[in-house]
Amino acid sequence: MSSRRTTTIVHDEAGDPTSSAASRRSPEPSHSNGHVTISQGNVLRTADIAVDATAVEEQLSTRRLNVMRIGYAFMTVGLAIAKWPILIQDVRTLPVMEGVVTCLLTAMSLLAFLGLRYPVRMLPILLFEVSWKAIWIAAVAIPGLVSDDLNAAAHAVLFNCCFVVVVLAVIPWGYVWRRYAKTPGDAWR
Repeated sequence: MSSRRTTTIVHDEAGDPTSSAASRRSPEPSHSNGHVTISQGNVLRTADIAVDATAVEEQLSTRRLNVMRIGYAFMTVGLAIAKWPILIQDVRTLPVMEGVVTCLLTAMSLLAFLGLRYPVRMLPILLFEVSWKAIWIAAVAIPGLVSDDLNAAAHAVLFNCCFVVVVLAVIPWGYVWRRYAKTPGDAWR
Protein backbone atom coordinates (compact mmCIF):
# COMPACT_ATOMS: atom_id res chain seq x y z
CA MET A 1 0.00 0.00 0.00
CA SER A 2 1.43 3.39 -0.92
CA SER A 3 0.59 6.59 0.86
CA ARG A 4 2.08 10.09 0.55
CA ARG A 5 1.62 12.58 3.36
CA THR A 6 2.56 16.23 3.36
CA THR A 7 2.35 18.03 6.69
CA THR A 8 2.32 21.81 7.00
CA ILE A 9 2.78 23.30 10.46
CA VAL A 10 1.90 26.93 11.06
CA HIS A 11 4.27 28.76 13.43
CA ASP A 12 3.28 31.46 15.91
CA GLU A 13 4.68 35.01 15.95
CA ALA A 14 7.88 33.86 17.72
CA GLY A 15 8.59 31.28 15.04
CA ASP A 16 7.85 28.29 17.25
CA PRO A 17 5.35 25.62 16.27
CA THR A 18 2.10 26.28 18.08
CA SER A 19 1.13 23.97 20.91
CA SER A 20 -1.87 25.68 22.37
CA ALA A 21 -4.69 23.80 24.00
CA ALA A 22 -6.77 24.54 20.93
CA SER A 23 -4.30 22.62 18.78
CA ARG A 24 -4.68 19.52 20.97
CA ARG A 25 -8.43 19.27 20.41
CA SER A 26 -9.91 16.51 18.36
CA PRO A 27 -9.37 17.42 14.70
CA GLU A 28 -12.18 17.97 12.26
CA PRO A 29 -11.19 16.55 8.85
CA SER A 30 -12.41 18.11 5.64
CA HIS A 31 -12.16 16.30 2.31
CA SER A 32 -11.74 17.79 -1.16
CA ASN A 33 -10.17 16.50 -4.37
CA GLY A 34 -8.31 13.56 -2.81
CA HIS A 35 -6.80 15.71 -0.04
CA VAL A 36 -7.60 15.53 3.64
CA THR A 37 -7.11 18.76 5.59
CA ILE A 38 -7.18 18.64 9.37
CA SER A 39 -7.23 21.94 11.21
CA GLN A 40 -6.03 21.98 14.82
CA GLY A 41 -5.89 25.53 16.11
CA ASN A 42 -2.94 27.14 14.32
CA VAL A 43 -1.73 23.77 12.99
CA LEU A 44 -2.83 22.76 9.51
CA ARG A 45 -2.14 19.29 8.20
CA THR A 46 -2.82 18.35 4.63
CA ALA A 47 -2.45 14.77 3.53
CA ASP A 48 -2.19 14.02 -0.16
CA ILE A 49 -3.26 10.39 -0.06
CA ALA A 50 -2.57 7.88 -2.81
CA VAL A 51 -4.27 4.74 -1.58
CA ASP A 52 -3.61 1.38 -3.17
CA ALA A 53 -6.89 -0.17 -4.26
CA THR A 54 -6.18 -3.34 -2.28
CA ALA A 55 -6.59 -1.36 0.92
CA VAL A 56 -10.19 -0.65 -0.01
CA GLU A 57 -11.01 -4.18 -1.10
CA GLU A 58 -12.19 -6.90 1.19
CA GLN A 59 -9.64 -9.19 2.72
CA LEU A 60 -9.56 -12.84 1.75
CA SER A 61 -10.48 -15.22 4.56
CA THR A 62 -7.86 -17.35 6.27
CA ARG A 63 -9.49 -20.43 4.76
CA ARG A 64 -9.17 -18.91 1.27
CA LEU A 65 -5.53 -18.02 1.89
CA ASN A 66 -4.84 -21.60 3.02
CA VAL A 67 -6.50 -22.95 -0.13
CA MET A 68 -4.18 -20.72 -2.15
CA ARG A 69 -1.24 -22.10 -0.17
CA ILE A 70 -2.20 -25.58 -1.38
CA GLY A 71 -1.68 -24.35 -4.94
CA TYR A 72 1.68 -22.83 -4.08
CA ALA A 73 2.76 -26.03 -2.31
CA PHE A 74 1.62 -28.10 -5.30
CA MET A 75 3.70 -25.95 -7.66
CA THR A 76 6.73 -25.89 -5.34
CA VAL A 77 6.85 -29.64 -4.76
CA GLY A 78 6.05 -30.56 -8.37
CA LEU A 79 8.68 -28.28 -9.85
CA ALA A 80 11.23 -29.23 -7.18
CA ILE A 81 10.83 -32.91 -8.06
CA ALA A 82 10.86 -32.34 -11.82
CA LYS A 83 13.33 -29.47 -12.35
CA TRP A 84 15.75 -29.08 -9.44
CA PRO A 85 17.58 -32.38 -10.12
CA ILE A 86 18.12 -31.30 -13.75
CA LEU A 87 19.38 -27.89 -12.62
CA ILE A 88 21.76 -29.37 -10.06
CA GLN A 89 23.12 -32.23 -12.18
CA ASP A 90 23.39 -31.29 -15.83
CA VAL A 91 21.79 -28.01 -16.85
CA ARG A 92 24.98 -26.93 -18.69
CA THR A 93 24.78 -29.95 -20.98
CA LEU A 94 21.19 -29.25 -22.10
CA PRO A 95 20.31 -27.48 -25.34
CA VAL A 96 20.01 -23.74 -24.74
CA MET A 97 16.21 -23.48 -24.66
CA GLU A 98 15.81 -26.55 -22.43
CA GLY A 99 18.31 -24.96 -20.02
CA VAL A 100 16.35 -21.71 -20.11
CA VAL A 101 13.09 -23.54 -19.38
CA THR A 102 14.71 -25.46 -16.51
CA CYS A 103 16.06 -22.27 -14.96
CA LEU A 104 12.74 -20.44 -15.45
CA LEU A 105 10.70 -23.20 -13.86
CA THR A 106 13.18 -23.56 -10.99
CA ALA A 107 12.80 -19.83 -10.33
CA MET A 108 9.01 -20.26 -10.46
CA SER A 109 9.27 -22.98 -7.81
CA LEU A 110 11.21 -20.62 -5.55
CA LEU A 111 8.63 -17.87 -6.03
CA ALA A 112 5.81 -20.36 -5.41
CA PHE A 113 7.58 -21.29 -2.18
CA LEU A 114 7.47 -17.60 -1.24
CA GLY A 115 3.74 -17.73 -2.00
CA LEU A 116 3.31 -20.02 1.01
CA ARG A 117 4.15 -17.00 3.18
CA TYR A 118 2.55 -14.28 1.02
CA PRO A 119 -0.31 -15.91 -0.90
CA VAL A 120 -2.00 -12.71 -2.07
CA ARG A 121 1.17 -10.83 -2.97
CA MET A 122 2.45 -13.75 -5.03
CA LEU A 123 -0.87 -14.27 -6.85
CA PRO A 124 0.67 -13.19 -10.19
CA ILE A 125 2.81 -16.36 -10.04
CA LEU A 126 -0.35 -18.49 -10.05
CA LEU A 127 -1.79 -16.36 -12.86
CA PHE A 128 1.42 -16.76 -14.87
CA GLU A 129 1.29 -20.54 -14.38
CA VAL A 130 -2.29 -20.68 -15.65
CA SER A 131 -1.61 -18.25 -18.50
CA TRP A 132 1.38 -19.96 -20.08
CA LYS A 133 -0.23 -23.38 -19.85
CA ALA A 134 -3.52 -22.15 -21.32
CA ILE A 135 -1.67 -20.45 -24.18
CA TRP A 136 0.41 -23.56 -24.87
CA ILE A 137 -2.64 -25.83 -24.82
CA ALA A 138 -4.58 -23.48 -27.13
CA ALA A 139 -1.72 -22.74 -29.55
CA VAL A 140 0.12 -26.08 -29.66
CA ALA A 141 -1.75 -28.99 -28.07
CA ILE A 142 -5.27 -28.51 -29.43
CA PRO A 143 -4.18 -27.89 -33.05
CA GLY A 144 -1.83 -30.88 -32.75
CA LEU A 145 -4.59 -33.09 -31.39
CA VAL A 146 -7.06 -31.95 -34.06
CA SER A 147 -4.60 -32.70 -36.87
CA ASP A 148 -3.42 -35.88 -35.12
CA ASP A 149 0.11 -34.54 -35.30
CA LEU A 150 1.15 -34.41 -31.62
CA ASN A 151 4.45 -36.21 -30.96
CA ALA A 152 5.38 -38.05 -27.75
CA ALA A 153 7.23 -35.05 -26.23
CA ALA A 154 4.21 -32.79 -26.81
CA HIS A 155 1.93 -35.46 -25.30
CA ALA A 156 4.13 -35.45 -22.18
CA VAL A 157 3.93 -31.66 -21.93
CA LEU A 158 0.15 -31.80 -22.40
CA PHE A 159 -0.12 -34.36 -19.60
CA ASN A 160 1.91 -32.10 -17.29
CA CYS A 161 -0.13 -29.06 -18.30
CA CYS A 162 -3.34 -30.84 -17.28
CA PHE A 163 -2.28 -30.46 -13.65
CA VAL A 164 -3.04 -26.76 -14.01
CA VAL A 165 -6.59 -27.60 -12.89
CA VAL A 166 -5.27 -27.63 -9.31
CA VAL A 167 -3.98 -24.09 -9.70
CA LEU A 168 -7.19 -23.02 -11.45
CA ALA A 169 -9.17 -24.31 -8.48
CA VAL A 170 -7.21 -22.42 -5.82
CA ILE A 171 -7.14 -18.98 -7.46
CA PRO A 172 -9.74 -16.60 -5.97
CA TRP A 173 -11.19 -15.56 -9.34
CA GLY A 174 -13.62 -13.01 -7.89
CA TYR A 175 -10.73 -11.25 -6.17
CA VAL A 176 -8.65 -11.42 -9.37
CA TRP A 177 -11.48 -9.84 -11.35
CA ARG A 178 -11.99 -7.02 -8.84
CA ARG A 179 -8.27 -6.41 -8.31
CA TYR A 180 -6.92 -6.64 -11.85
CA ALA A 181 -9.89 -5.91 -14.13
CA LYS A 182 -12.14 -3.47 -12.26
CA THR A 183 -9.63 -1.51 -10.17
CA PRO A 184 -8.10 1.53 -11.90
CA GLY A 185 -4.44 1.11 -12.75
CA ASP A 186 -1.57 2.89 -11.05
CA ALA A 187 -0.73 6.44 -12.07
CA TRP A 188 1.91 6.82 -14.79
CA ARG A 189 3.72 9.55 -12.84
